[in-house]
Amino acid sequence: MAATALVDAGLGATAAARHILELHPEGDPWVVQQLRRAARDSLSAGAPDAARRYLARALREPPDIEDRAQVLFELGSANLPHEPATTVNQLRAALEEPKIDPDLREAVTYRLAQALAHTGQMEQATGLLAEEAGNTTSARTRLRMQAEQFKWNAVNAADPDAPGRSRLLSQFARHVTGRDLAERHILGLRAWDIVMRGEPVAQSLHYAERALHGGMSWTDQDFGFEVPAVVALTLMYCDQPGRAEELFHEGIAEFEAKGWRGAHLSFAYTLLGYIRYRRGRLAEAEDFVRSGLQIADRVDRGIPAQLYAIGTLIETLLARGRTDEAQRIADRYRFGEENPKTVVYPDPQAVRGRLLLAGGRTDEAVQQLTAVGRRLRQRGAHNPAWSPWQLDLALALADQRPDEAREQADEAVNRARAFGTASAIGQALRIAAAVVEPARAIPLLDEAVGHLEQSPAAYELAQALVDQGTALRSMGNLDQAAQQLYRGMEAAVACGADTLAARAREQLSAAGLRPRRPAHADRDTLTTREESAALLAAEGLDNTAIAGRLRSDEQTVSEVLSAVFTKLGTDRLGLRRALGL
Repeated sequence: MAATALVDAGLGATAAARHILELHPEGDPWVVQQLRRAARDSLSAGAPDAARRYLARALREPPDIEDRAQVLFELGSANLPHEPATTVNQLRAALEEPKIDPDLREAVTYRLAQALAHTGQMEQATGLLAEEAGNTTSARTRLRMQAEQFKWNAVNAADPDAPGRSRLLSQFARHVTGRDLAERHILGLRAWDIVMRGEPVAQSLHYAERALHGGMSWTDQDFGFEVPAVVALTLMYCDQPGRAEELFHEGIAEFEAKGWRGAHLSFAYTLLGYIRYRRGRLAEAEDFVRSGLQIADRVDRGIPAQLYAIGTLIETLLARGRTDEAQRIADRYRFGEENPKTVVYPDPQAVRGRLLLAGGRTDEAVQQLTAVGRRLRQRGAHNPAWSPWQLDLALALADQRPDEAREQADEAVNRARAFGTASAIGQALRIAAAVVEPARAIPLLDEAVGHLEQSPAAYELAQALVDQGTALRSMGNLDQAAQQLYRGMEAAVACGADTLAARAREQLSAAGLRPRRPAHADRDTLTTREESAALLAAEGLDNTAIAGRLRSDEQTVSEVLSAVFTKLGTDRLGLRRALGL
């Protein structure tokens, strides 16, 4: 009576739902109708827990046979961000209902595939979509289901024909215009596939821009958040991490507005931390990733969100020089001992190989990294910017098998040049220099520093500067060595790379120089000098022309622009947009 009075008074289903929850189930359609309305209102208000409670009660009423599949679908959808394993059971039950509308069946299929993927059941997800695509008579529905298949195959580690699917995706992407979200998802997946395969960066950026044109939603439950996330990561790997961060901040705002505090939010925090790691902001990266791991731990153990967080946290701790802590994290979660069913980045087995190498277990590292290479080559994932396993393998082989180490490093350099980002080329050249004698290393390090100064990869630049200073000191060039070591030490301190900063200080002391106190600068605001150089670079001037306009020298201009790229999180290609031009 109270519930009826509240509804009749126009106070809404949510006000009535408090009283309806106290009723004994009696199979009343009115009760089911009001609880579903209350659940929709709660989801709109960002209160998913209340929505789940209302829908679970509606299911117990129970609903009429014609409505049961719809209630199961709504309950499974509400549970997806928080309990994906429960969602799988509820959505499978919805598909088994005898009276399920064809449009509803299609929507359940998409959501069930997403839930299966989030619980690591990749083959079941792609198999479900393939089966449903074969049964539909609608060309638009078939295209949409094929887009979903492309999405989940992109993260299916056991895909038996990844290169073949890549070729098929390339054909699809050439013929779609991006007129709707399904087509924009295909374009976004093609941009990501280019990154994975290490094809030219300009092609990847072309498809990413087309995918973003027209907009993407992170909380559209029919399409999921995965493609917006990989488009953002595409920008990160293409040396535009600042723009990638903007997209992830938008996604986090959408998740929090919806009240999604489960696996979706864990992914967002972890990947935002990964972007900060790639930018060299290691302390901030650690904070974000620990938040992502904490959320993933609450959802379930062994889910992809947890693997992403653990791998990124280990990489960040290694960069900060905290190898023992990284090893404790790996041992606690038994990380990298088994190959995951989903494609995870950073790759767990490659991260484990890097951890073994950092811990001095070189032979085990070689075994792990060789296995990684064999697996990723089969998938056609050749880009060292995405997984630098080959660079780590070169370092692991350097002492025992130097010729093989140089071969691995040289191949990685060629692959990095084929991809074409300054950060990937600079990182590969730095490792190539590490596996040759100092006299041959110096020109490689000169080139590495030159590339990294044109990128937003501050931590990689710090490593290259310290390596360059060390090599110059060993050759007796103390003046230039001191200059690069000072720069490397200050960059390492700014990144939070404590062990790297300590190594730079040791090299300075060994050269008879006293390490000066690092300068503290605003990490995001451009100085007047930096802004002047950035505006000229955005106009298309090269460093020589900029030096002439600013009455400076090319080396100074290179260092100033390096600070600009680090602060703005972009390379030269994205400079105009980052400056708001």
